[in-house]
Amino acid sequence: MEGFFLLVFLALGGAGLAGSVKIVNQGNEVLVERLGSYNKKLSPGLNFVAPFIDRVAYQDTIREKVLDIPPQPCITRDNVSITVDAVVYWRIVDMAKAYYKVQNLQAAMVNLVLTQIRAEMGQLELDDTFTARSQINEILLRDLDIATDPWGVKVTRVELRDIIPSKAVQESMELQMSAERRKRAAILTSEGERESAVNTARGAAEARILEAEARQKAAILEAEAQQKAIVLKAQAERQQQVLQAQATAEALQVITSVLKNDPNAHEALQFLMAQHYLDMGTAIGASGSSKVMFMDPRSIPATLEGMKAIVGDNGK
Repeated sequence: MEGFFLLVFLALGGAGLAGSVKIVNQGNEVLVERLGSYNKKLSPGLNFVAPFIDRVAYQDTIREKVLDIPPQPCITRDNVSITVDAVVYWRIVDMAKAYYKVQNLQAAMVNLVLTQIRAEMGQLELDDTFTARSQINEILLRDLDIATDPWGVKVTRVELRDIIPSKAVQESMELQMSAERRKRAAILTSEGERESAVNTARGAAEARILEAEARQKAAILEAEAQQKAIVLKAQAERQQQVLQAQATAEALQVITSVLKNDPNAHEALQFLMAQHYLDMGTAIGASGSSKVMFMDPRSIPATLEGMKAIVGDNGK
């Protein structure tokens, strides 16, 4: 009988000794209760607890976790129905608070995230929900971190994954985008046509200006050429008149010399002087500088008599 009790005692002692040894893996923590109340937290490694009076109440990892938030219907400020889901990255920083402050930690966090998402989406219009995604993530992160701090939880990151409007809204958005694209295409086409018309008009104006400048230069050159021709013609006529006058003077000198030697040549001299007078009038009338010449027929005999007197005096 004593041997039996000794065997039972040894079995119970061995079981108690084996139950007092607790090995905790790296990245995990264990909560121990003594007689129903929280006693201590076991760290990774080899730990010992009092047999029969201590028990492991809770154990979990302190590594970062991913909480998948299911799609949730929301209403925006402009009364548009959308469906939003998200991903939350979090970890336990205080195992005792995570176990004793809240029951079913993950369910509490999911409900809290969904509530925060609905609240934030209700403050934005539909267009803002797509453009302000990063701002919404920052707001959710800050609010969730504050709300879960009493639970011993640290929220490290919140990401909105999908924002999906209802089918009717998607169809209207597609129509709006199509109309916007057509509008932009029409604007670009009209701007291109306007620039083309402006360039065409500008080119035509520049061509007309160049043509007018060319005509002006041609007219100037033509006028200068005509002016030079007139000047040269007048100079030639003056030179011709000078030469004729010189020839006449020389002829008079020759005639005068002849008359001195031959008194019978008076009649021939009168005829030659009259003929030369008429020829000079014809030349003056044909000159470019004098278009009209007035001649008194009665002055011709007087002129001839004057020349005769001069010749007569020279003959004497």
